[in-house]
Amino acid sequence: MKEIINKIDISTKIKNIKLSSCIMNASGALCSTEKELSDLLDSSSGALVTKSCTSDLRNGNPKPRYFEWNVGSINSMGLPNLGIDFYINFLKRKKTNKPVFLSISGFSLKENLYLIKKANLIENISALEINFSCPNILNRKKIFGYDSLYVYKFLKNVFKFNKKPLGIKLPPYFNEIHIKNISSIINRYPVMFVTCVNSIPNGLYINSDTESVVIRPNNGFGGIGGEIIKPFGLANVSKFFSFLRKDIYIIGCGGISSGKDIFDYILCGASAVQIGTQFIKEGISVFDRLKKELKNFLKKKNYFSIKNFFGNLKKF
Repeated sequence: MKEIINKIDISTKIKNIKLSSCIMNASGALCSTEKELSDLLDSSSGALVTKSCTSDLRNGNPKPRYFEWNVGSINSMGLPNLGIDFYINFLKRKKTNKPVFLSISGFSLKENLYLIKKANLIENISALEINFSCPNILNRKKIFGYDSLYVYKFLKNVFKFNKKPLGIKLPPYFNEIHIKNISSIINRYPVMFVTCVNSIPNGLYINSDTESVVIRPNNGFGGIGGEIIKPFGLANVSKFFSFLRKDIYIIGCGGISSGKDIFDYILCGASAVQIGTQFIKEGISVFDRLKKELKNFLKKKNYFSIKNFFGNLKKF
């Protein structure tokens, strides 16, 4: 049996970027500090995704700002990060064969273009993941991924100079027409991938015993993640798989806690997946467990590669 398991291939590609495993971390989950980043480089994850960075260090929103329960989590982190120069310097010092995705989340079009210009100077960044979906910035009036005009202006300008493989992390969409509209904009430009979905915005979780909210920022409102959002993540991946050009790859994210969950995302059209809430719950060992579970699940299905079932979701 062990010999059969070892033959099962869960490697993948995001265009020309080869990943030894289709499983990586989600930006925001234990990927901010030097130790966290080093642990991810040493782990069995298929790639390293950094914390979404801004021009300067940010402390983020006041604590407590993260809470989890049995099937979900709520957070209002507020993009705490050490600033782009820290992540660039870390990557300059670290030699690795593992693909590195630098996550960027500027507060304006101007800042995002500035951050991307800086990142273009660094050789060992495999790709840029532009975060248009953070729901927890208290002084930001909108989520950029819900503003079609902003996305259009960004893409129109960024490819005038950007030479790095570039993808966009998107918020969850709840109507097909919105996914179709944003896809029609993305399809016009050389975007390499989309990551979907980020946490569901404007959620509220209550402690009935204390009769209070569980996080401090924004009167307790925050982004919802964890197992509870998996159906929304799958729906977005499946719809984007239908509407995007076939050379635009999809990274699935949202509610993954088992090998079966990963199978479901790939079945819907994801070429790779990211782990957030479960990574925070379980720590770095989550990647070994999920790899083992995915391979065991594929063995039961008599699949020997994720290519055997990728995008093959059946309809009635």
